Amino acid sequence: MSFTNAASAWRAGIKVLLPIAPGVLPFGLVTGVTAVNLGFPPEMVVGMTALFYAGAAQMAALQLLGESATAPVILMTVLVINMRMLMYSASLAPYLGPLKRRWKWPLSYMLSDQAYALSILKYTDRSMGAYGHCYFAGVAVSMWLVWMFSVTVGVFLGAQIPPGWSLDFAIPLVFLVLLIPAIRDSSSLVAALVAGAVAVLAFDLPYNLGLLLAAISGIGTGVWMELCLERRTDTSALTETGR
Repeated sequence: MSFTNAASAWRAGIKVLLPIAPGVLPFGLVTGVTAVNLGFPPEMVVGMTALFYAGAAQMAALQLLGESATAPVILMTVLVINMRMLMYSASLAPYLGPLKRRWKWPLSYMLSDQAYALSILKYTDRSMGAYGHCYFAGVAVSMWLVWMFSVTVGVFLGAQIPPGWSLDFAIPLVFLVLLIPAIRDSSSLVAALVAGAVAVLAFDLPYNLGLLLAAISGIGTGVWMELCLERRTDTSALTETGR
């Protein structure tokens, strides 16, 4: 069912994000605690989080800094991790591209894994209507607020969090919750399996290079699968035409 007005779309976006918020909180807490333990001033951590708004890349960069990785390794890792935003943007372009800049620029900044995953499913099901961008904004703004809150709490109260809570375990769970509904075809399934296998096999590589290798492997596999499927479709069409 399409949304009938902007307010209903906005509320629906906020509502759909709420069940995911508890899983995001430990991720932000760990990020804030890690940054402070590395010696960053609290105000710098909060400012950096707001400026870049890239949780996975921020966490990976902090881990690499803790391992004394070189600047090129850190920059390359962050670049590869954030390359998924290019794919997200290309996927959302047909729906958000026609918007005016006063909408596109803030929504581009607010783009996240959660905002993309929860919105693209409704876009592809054609259940957004004319107020899809308001739904996306509801999800994205809510996610931004949850992330900023959790990192800030981690920065200022992280020392009081018992180590036995093992909050690090929540980080992969956040992405698994988003990954499973997004696997809707053979290309995404094979890409996910390859990336996961590479990440496990390359876990012991120094400077978190296993994450970098897994991301490249997953992206490359997904693109290769899409090209193979397109060629197969074109070949079938030509065969049918020649009969």
